[in-house]
Amino acid sequence: MSFPWAKHYEPKVPLMRWLDEKLPLPRLVYNAIGAGYPVPRNLNYFWNFGVLAGMALVIQIVTGVVLAMHYAANGGVAFGSVESIMRDVNAGWFLRYAHANGASMFLAVVYIHIGRGLYYGSYKAPREMVWLLGVVIFLLMMATAFMGYVLPWGQMSFWGAQVITGFFSAIPVVGDTVRIWLLGGFAPDNAALNRFFSLHYLLPFVIAGVIILHIWALHIPGSSNPTGVEVKSEQDTVPFHPYYTAKDGVGVGVFLLVFACLMFFAPNLLGHPDNYIEANPLSTPAHIVPEWYFLPFYAILKSFTADFFLPAKLWGVLAMFGSILLLFFLPWLDSSPVRSANFRPKLRIFLGILLLDVLLLGYVGGAEANARNVILGQIATAYYFAHFLIILPWVARSERPRPMPNSIMEAVLNKQEGTSITHSAATA
Repeated sequence: MSFPWAKHYEPKVPLMRWLDEKLPLPRLVYNAIGAGYPVPRNLNYFWNFGVLAGMALVIQIVTGVVLAMHYAANGGVAFGSVESIMRDVNAGWFLRYAHANGASMFLAVVYIHIGRGLYYGSYKAPREMVWLLGVVIFLLMMATAFMGYVLPWGQMSFWGAQVITGFFSAIPVVGDTVRIWLLGGFAPDNAALNRFFSLHYLLPFVIAGVIILHIWALHIPGSSNPTGVEVKSEQDTVPFHPYYTAKDGVGVGVFLLVFACLMFFAPNLLGHPDNYIEANPLSTPAHIVPEWYFLPFYAILKSFTADFFLPAKLWGVLAMFGSILLLFFLPWLDSSPVRSANFRPKLRIFLGILLLDVLLLGYVGGAEANARNVILGQIATAYYFAHFLIILPWVARSERPRPMPNSIMEAVLNKQEGTSITHSAATA
């Protein structure tokens, strides 16, 4: 968005003037994250998670590139090369744990980022393209994480690849061909490792490119805010630097603290012990589970147990991919003119139920597939799709939103006045 009151970049040092004339990179940075980019003055800490996601990606790329120098994508030595990294490479244990736990931190940050978008209506016009590119990033992340989980070539890596790629065979006509193309054969082996390693190395750079488009698309309409009210005057904004660079710095500090605690005190907390056993095609683990960030989708996949026009396996595959593809249509499923759930009491209730539903799906995805858990998974799956396809459009048409402020500045002043009144009453 072009703000008439935004500051313009004016280099004062001769070298910077020359650089700005030949390659206006300083101007680009200044306008993207500096004082030349005004943002709403009422952003809360949930707006930190975009920066945290970018930082997590940088950690993954840096650690991944170094790990790739020591990893061998061969079924005979892949497991041993990972153990060698842990024991023989200088700081190899640090790099491996940082990369493995960094994936969990990255996905956790992105899940919160998506949740913020759902609550504050960040997918609504004029930011539909920002949302759509975000969903593309999420899909690329899921693919990258799955391929990365296969690379250690432990028991859970091998059988996870076997089970997940096996579901592609349920696709009529082309299913078996797609599976063989993915694996490079009829079962996970050297060819699959080489394919997954190559794509796992490549896709983070593709993600980085899409993130650039994501940020570019964001800068056209400008950032959203907790009220959902668009910027109307200079009073509604503050420069990104130093106000939000300082706020993001606090978020980065907390992120690194949590990351360090996880990596140094519980590095295997989010992993599976069977993955420290070398892959054995002749020994199936008692309970095959993916990483925690796949569990809700794995539960949806397992929820279809009976054939109905199509094979149950195919229904599961369609539902698993459909659960993510639904997010592409969210800007049009929710037709309410009000963005923020702060002013939509019905939506706030159903979003709370959706959160509990996703947590239930995560539990079912990691639990034993007995009769009780299958029924729970089917109920949770049905509600997940009902939320987006039935409840959300109904709420958009039926609910009566609360009155909204006329401007961002009005909301900020009202909040400050409310705090002052509360403080005065408490001291009295």
